[in-house]
Amino acid sequence: MQWLYLLCAILGAVLPFSQLLPFLTEHGFDLPLLFRQLFENHVSAFFGLDVIVSSVVLWLFVFSEGRRRGMKNLWLYVLCNLMVGVSLALPLFLFFRERKQWAAKAEVSVAN
Repeated sequence: MQWLYLLCAILGAVLPFSQLLPFLTEHGFDLPLLFRQLFENHVSAFFGLDVIVSSVVLWLFVFSEGRRRGMKNLWLYVLCNLMVGVSLALPLFLFFRERKQWAAKAEVSVAN
């Protein structure tokens, strides 16, 4: 499953950037324009707010689950979320969580 998470993380970075790059090419890093366009109508505002709420939930999940699992550098997933979105940060976190779980199981197996 972990490799599926990694594939999803790659797609989660490439696909959103494929839509953002034309905007950046035309307008540069114009955040006010980006947010005006994001909330230009009810449908796009729906998706924008959904992603913002999902991001906050993701941060809570990353820090609670990551600490519980003893994962390090949890701030990187928040950075990935802010730089790209939930589509990268969530599957990337799940990929590394799976790797951590496999490592813990391997240690238990070796100890027995």
